[in-house]
Amino acid sequence: MKIAYLLNSVSRKSGGLFDACRRLAQTTGREQEMTVLGVEDEFTNADIKEWAPLRPAVFQPLFPRSFGYAISYAKYLAERSPDIVHVHGLWTYASLAGYLWHRRTKRPLMYTAHGMLDPWALRNAHWKKRLARALWEDAAHRSAACFHAVSEGEYESMREYGLRNPICVIPNGADLLRAVESLKLSVENSPFEPFAQGRKVLLYLGRLHPKKNLANLIRGWKATLNSQLSTIDSWILAIVGWDQGGYEDELEKLASDLGLLMSVAFVGSRFGADRDGCYRACNAFVMPSFSEGLPMTVLEAWAYAKPVLMTPECNLPEGFAATAALRIGTEATDIAKGLRQLFEMVESDRREMGARGRTLVAEKFSWPRIGEQMRAVYEWALGGGSPPDTVRLN
Repeated sequence: MKIAYLLNSVSRKSGGLFDACRRLAQTTGREQEMTVLGVEDEFTNADIKEWAPLRPAVFQPLFPRSFGYAISYAKYLAERSPDIVHVHGLWTYASLAGYLWHRRTKRPLMYTAHGMLDPWALRNAHWKKRLARALWEDAAHRSAACFHAVSEGEYESMREYGLRNPICVIPNGADLLRAVESLKLSVENSPFEPFAQGRKVLLYLGRLHPKKNLANLIRGWKATLNSQLSTIDSWILAIVGWDQGGYEDELEKLASDLGLLMSVAFVGSRFGADRDGCYRACNAFVMPSFSEGLPMTVLEAWAYAKPVLMTPECNLPEGFAATAALRIGTEATDIAKGLRQLFEMVESDRREMGARGRTLVAEKFSWPRIGEQMRAVYEWALGGGSPPDTVRLN
């Protein structure tokens, strides 16, 4: 079976898609002929080695770079002659190239939206998406043999959007560390060492973007301080991630205006070993998003056996059911309530919560299991017959 993955970026610039697509391709592509296409950006040379043993084909994009049009992209795809094409993400040239390939070859086309059809995401840059829908995206969606949703919440959003295609529901995954219990929890030699000063670390890791709701997280932190909860003095909030559109400056000003610079730290981007160090050294993880497909960073925090605070919009109800996470709302007052609950827990209870998260990843979110499920969908799309259990027909 010859499979092609079409992406806009194959680097960290794509945020959570980088890890989700890379690990799915590596896992699903075993014993298959896998081709990955993307366009070049400032991080491609540094990150492309992470795809090994795969070697993505990257092309120089023309203006506007965000659309990802490259002259040789479609030509290379045609030369590879895949049996099935799987497009990751919407609204860019990768989606258009996949649709044009399908029209020419009549071979099956799949899409993973990665949260881009959630109501909040659709409202963002709405006019651009309406234009894309009119020009090609709606026709491309109708032609897809199957869509891929990473959660029940995303599946419902796709049906509300109007998709009538078959949809497979297969989550993202996480790589479990070996013997995580033997990893000593230590801020020493971690990115938090300069400012932690013996305090526990609540970690946010991801893009610095309005949809992540970090402004309300900071306001919730301030409200928790104002409640004079004694245990909060032993914690800091570490915000780790890459700025998008100048949002980091807004957040730093908000933290400064609220007098929080002694307990809220902006650590900047961290990748590779530094990123792993953030997970190892933190005591808990928070994801206060307005909208997600299924956040990789929550799965990664669980893989490191960390307790999690998250909103229902993260589309991981399994975490609440397994008591591996505390539920928070998106408003600052709701976030403050969750923070107080976390800080008032005894350390053994926080560790048990994190251990339950690690067990959940092992049982449901391991990459080998997910790779097998996706291969079964590809085989069904190519050969027909009864759909796998993950596929839901309209």
